[in-house]
Amino acid sequence: RILLPIPTSSKSHFYKMDKPRLPNPALFICDLQEKFRSAIYEFPKIVDTTRKMVAACKILNIPIYCTTQNAAKLGATVSELTDILPADTKEVDKTAFSMMVPEITSRLSQQAQAFSSAQYPGSSSSAYSPNHPSYPNQQANSQPCQILLVGIESHICILQTATDLLSLGHRVYVLTDGVSSCNAGERGIALDRLRMEGCVVTTSESVLFEMLGDAKSEGFREVSKLVRDWKDQTKSAVEVLCGALYGRLEEGKDDKGRGQREGKGEGPGSLSRL
Repeated sequence: RILLPIPTSSKSHFYKMDKPRLPNPALFICDLQEKFRSAIYEFPKIVDTTRKMVAACKILNIPIYCTTQNAAKLGATVSELTDILPADTKEVDKTAFSMMVPEITSRLSQQAQAFSSAQYPGSSSSAYSPNHPSYPNQQANSQPCQILLVGIESHICILQTATDLLSLGHRVYVLTDGVSSCNAGERGIALDRLRMEGCVVTTSESVLFEMLGDAKSEGFREVSKLVRDWKDQTKSAVEVLCGALYGRLEEGKDDKGRGQREGKGEGPGSLSRL
């Protein structure tokens, strides 16, 4: 038996039943680019999970933030995503490893302030768009966002993005079936570090139903149908990307793609970002 330590943080994560569990979420898509297609461990599964999350965010009207890493060298966001992203989604190119470059930081701050202003009597109730830079900062005291984080690489850009978000007071949900690295072994170390830093390490399906919270929630039927439509891809992603971390893969089923997991696949590795 493994005894898990009891959290000592003074911050409570219990929720009132009449309040959304994730009241102000956003999806962060980190650097899912063409040049990484053949280099990243189980890249197609990461894309599948991200596509499912994009579809859910469109149903629930959740803002989406998307970055590329040095697109001139590493290519654009993969077409499977650009084909389905909302029309107003602006991809931000960067050289920093963290997604929290000034443009993204500013837009997320606007989202937080817009949500906060809606909680105060007499504040503006204008709709928020993450790609509308002129949205007024109506509340200096902004409420934190809940960030759903997918993309690559787990131990570099995902890690640095998450820790930057935590330092700004946001809550970060790292989707285990939605993040990866060139070397599969880096994932477990990175996820352990992320958990220790204060992130919620979870899965895409878990967080979708956590956002809904109730079968009477608006969008429940559509999201439930989405989950059913993607059940095979979800099962495959969870078995490989989560099962391997917790020792639940059947013996002998882990040989396929071993070369890729050991970093022997073709394509740019981590250092190609530099």
